[in-house]
Parts: sequence; C-alpha cells; structure tokens
Amino acid sequence: MARLILIGRLAAALAALGCLAAAPADSPVNVPEPEGLYAGPPKGYTPQTLKGAAVIDAEKLAALMAGPDKPVLIDVAAPDRKPSNFPAGRLWLPVHPSIPGSVWMPEAGAEPLAPERESLFYARVAELTGGDRAKPVVVFCHVECWGSWNAAKRLVRKGYTGVHWFPEGVEGWQETHETTALREDPAWKAGAEPQAGR
Repeated sequence: MARLILIGRLAAALAALGCLAAAPADSPVNVPEPEGLYAGPPKGYTPQTLKGAAVIDAEKLAALMAGPDKPVLIDVAAPDRKPSNFPAGRLWLPVHPSIPGSVWMPEAGAEPLAPERESLFYARVAELTGGDRAKPVVVFCHVECWGSWNAAKRLVRKGYTGVHWFPEGVEGWQETHETTALREDPAWKAGAEPQAGR
C-alpha cells in the first residue's frame, strides 16, 4: 500500500513539473535571443525578451486593449492541419480561436518567409497602423511559439517602435478572457493563393 502511495505521489510530482515547464515565464531553460530571426523548429522554449519590443502578459494586454490608443493585434499562429487519419467523407471544419479584434496572418513569423509574403506582411501592418510606426502592435501565436517572436522581431527591424510581444499566446489569454473564432485575413489569404499565369 505504501508503495502505491509513493508511486501516486511521484506521478503527481512529474505532472506538476510538466505544467511548470509549459509556462514560458517559468521556462527551465534560459534561451538567449538569436541575432537574427529564428529558423529552427517553430515550437519550443523562447527567450523571455525581445530587444526593441515590450514583452507583455495577459493583464498588460487587457490594459492596453482598454486604453485610449487601441493596439493592432496580429495573430500569426499556423492553421490547424487536417490529420492524415481523418475519415474520408467527413467534413473538416477547423475553428481558429483568437483574441477578439485580432487580424490573423497565419505563419507570418515563419523563417524563412518568401520575400513576397514578407512584403505583404509589412504592407498589411502599415495599412493596419495607418502608417504610424509608433502605434502599439501586439504580436502573438501560441505558448512557446517562435513564430510570434519572429514576426515581432521583423517589425522591430522595420522601425516599428510600439511593438509588444505576447508570448503567452491565445492560451494565456483564454485563461481569463473570452476568445473569438477568426478567419484568415482576406488580403493575407489572397497573397497566398496562386495567381493566374503562374
């Protein structure tokens, strides 16, 4: 009986350790900022900083959204992929939950990003900010997502001074706030579709 109790306690301790490791602010690994954009696996521990940008949590994001200068919210999460074992003939209707008011540009934080996609990303952000490079822009994805770090870094390198990186992502937001289902930004989606004559 004592052995079963010990095994149960060990399992609970391991589960708690796993939960701690999943939180970016509590990362057991000190990840340094890369010099340029990160081109490794998109999911993994990220730095706790982003030079030239403010790193914010859900509370600071909520305050920013409630303030007088509403931020542009940019979701760069990849779309859900249809599982290879998904039953044939069944309708695939993925839903993308996000922060209300966000603009979803899937994989805009990929590295490498095709030059025409990168140009479109900058053009969309310029449109969304009205050309104001000091306007608050919040970039996010999922927890431990390098895509949002890269997208925010791209904006910093382009001269945007109001960049905020929200590393907790949609999961951090939905712990205490409502989410909404988003569709891909029409201009971003149109830029990904093959053009006539190509």
